[in-house]
Amino acid sequence: MFALPERLSAKADPALIAGDEEHFADIAAGLARSIADLSERLDAARRAPGGIGRRALDRDQEVRRLSGRLRALRRFGLDLCLGHMVPADGGDPVYVGRLGLTDDRGRRLLLDWRSPAAEPFFAATHAHPVGLASRRRYRWTGGRVTDYWDEVFTADGLDGHRASLDDQSAFIASLGGNRSARMRDVLGTIQADQDAIIRASSAGALVVDGGPGTGKTVVALHRSAYLLYADPRLGHRHGGLLFVGPHEPYLAYVADVLPSLGEEGVQTCTLRDLVAEGAAAAPETDPAVSGLKASARMVTAVEAAVRFYEEPPVTPTTVEAGDEQLRLTADDWAEAFAAPGPGTPHNEARDEVWEQLLTILVAKYQGEETEASVRRQLARDRALSAALNRSWPLLEAADIVADLWSVPAYLRRCAPWLSVEQIRLLQRPYPRAWTVADLPLLDAARQRLGDPETSRRRRREEALLAAQRENMSRVVDDLLDAVAFDDGEGVWTMLTGRDMRESLVDEAVLPRAEPDRLAGPFAHIVVDEAQELTDAEWQMLLLRCPSRSFTIVGDRAQARHGFPESWEQRLARIGLPHVSMASLTVNYRTPREVMEAAEPVIRAVLPDANVPTSIRGGVPVRYGTYAERDAVLAGWLEAHAEGEGIACVIGDPSFRGSARVRSLTPALSKGLEFDLVVLVDPASSGEEVEGVEGAVDRYVAMTRATQELVILTQA
Repeated sequence: MFALPERLSAKADPALIAGDEEHFADIAAGLARSIADLSERLDAARRAPGGIGRRALDRDQEVRRLSGRLRALRRFGLDLCLGHMVPADGGDPVYVGRLGLTDDRGRRLLLDWRSPAAEPFFAATHAHPVGLASRRRYRWTGGRVTDYWDEVFTADGLDGHRASLDDQSAFIASLGGNRSARMRDVLGTIQADQDAIIRASSAGALVVDGGPGTGKTVVALHRSAYLLYADPRLGHRHGGLLFVGPHEPYLAYVADVLPSLGEEGVQTCTLRDLVAEGAAAAPETDPAVSGLKASARMVTAVEAAVRFYEEPPVTPTTVEAGDEQLRLTADDWAEAFAAPGPGTPHNEARDEVWEQLLTILVAKYQGEETEASVRRQLARDRALSAALNRSWPLLEAADIVADLWSVPAYLRRCAPWLSVEQIRLLQRPYPRAWTVADLPLLDAARQRLGDPETSRRRRREEALLAAQRENMSRVVDDLLDAVAFDDGEGVWTMLTGRDMRESLVDEAVLPRAEPDRLAGPFAHIVVDEAQELTDAEWQMLLLRCPSRSFTIVGDRAQARHGFPESWEQRLARIGLPHVSMASLTVNYRTPREVMEAAEPVIRAVLPDANVPTSIRGGVPVRYGTYAERDAVLAGWLEAHAEGEGIACVIGDPSFRGSARVRSLTPALSKGLEFDLVVLVDPASSGEEVEGVEGAVDRYVAMTRATQELVILTQA
């Protein structure tokens, strides 16, 4: 299983790798057995009856679980193994993998990297070896080990390891390797400071603050996989986990990471994805309007806007039932409007109000008709339905928000703290020309209202079931006419039983709406690049996480619109008063030369920026003119003709990207990394942005480079 190049021939010494070869053979056998066993269990689960309700859900979840694990085992093969650790007490090496694996005798072949027993593999340092004598990490290429490196934590452990000792040069070299369009597998290179955060408790909110190159995204993704494994409160039955990224290029970049860790059930999205209107929403161009809509207080206007449509009539209503005139007083209306329980969405609550109205009216009826007959008559009464529609109509979220931007009196009623000038500023001629700043209000309205189709669908279902019951009742009556009272077989008794009539109704024919998988609630939410979220946008996530269990990953210095507060102050303001803090200060990715050029840019506007310390060097930053752009790219492509690596031109909208040379704005480059970054000075395109936003854009763009940075300016 070892395919070491000639330059590493010393590492091929059987004394160093014979034990690994033997263990890899055992892993291969265990892997084949596990794949065969999982395939059989998956086939059996798929053949099992689907059932209904909880049984159907449990079966589907088991099929997904078995399918996901089978895909993970087939995806990696022997390179499931990350490395091994040797205990200081002289015990046998313990092998750590992406997933746990045992042989047919129950012997542990691989520890799941997320298990407590595997923690020393990542946590051990020379200062704190946590009970290890040594650690070995493998580099796999094409299913074979093409390099490995050892770290020895005890003085007497040097013997027998000298040919394979790691002074971190191999690890650092791996960080400087060529990038690709997707984030490369980095599980085997997780460092102790990152691992400690990955394994932190999910209780409450944890803020992970770190500058460029510190591995924030690595931590966010691996923490997601770890929590799903280690915390039973995050299981899919309890809400599961939502991962929120900054933009679509970012989600595409990290798309392979969670599946490679055996987690395929994590919902991933951007904030835009949480709202149907998000895909087409344009940026808000007026900073004053954007600032008003960014406030969490503005989101509360939605509650007042909906309450406007939940006010009971103050005049009596008369309804006919049989030969009687039934009177609904103002108190009756108020009683019915108070029937829905707390938190019931407006459109669903309407049905509860309707049922309570019918109950009140039936209780007033003194005639001879049956209660069921009276209730049916009242349910068909158009005047009563119209009266309820006027006072408690079914509402659409888009209508509510559009009215705020087009009816000044309505906005003044719902947001009385706004000045006359602010109300005027928020009005617009095309109220449904949605912007990104509108999304939190649309989301709040949709959460508060619920789906208006739910009520309509329920009525259609009730009508369909009623028709089925009536039809089945006729069928049973026909059968009874054909069966003797005492047939000796019990058929008469069976047909006259109420359960028999109900069981003949087929609820499977009812139309089922696809659930909104991003609606929540979720047990835990991980937010990357969280420094960009406005107070209003935070409300979108708080609505989906009642437990307030968050992992919040970001860098104050990369906030385009400024972040003058501390994390604690910002989060307390939006509804997370109790947070834990963790900081990443080591820059593993960005060369020192790049950081030395980037640091003054951000310090000029944010003197207290968390600028991390780079641990590896690169090449000096190059400067040139805009006219050199194509020559720089052509030279890089020629030097990397084998198709390895990826470059990016940032800040030049005129440049059309390709598979190996991307073209992005600074905002869309956030969270990504490239071998070569060509940064076009904003002045070159006449779009220079002053102040914090311009400095942050430049800082972010410069620190995307993992090998080389070229800055071009207008000559």
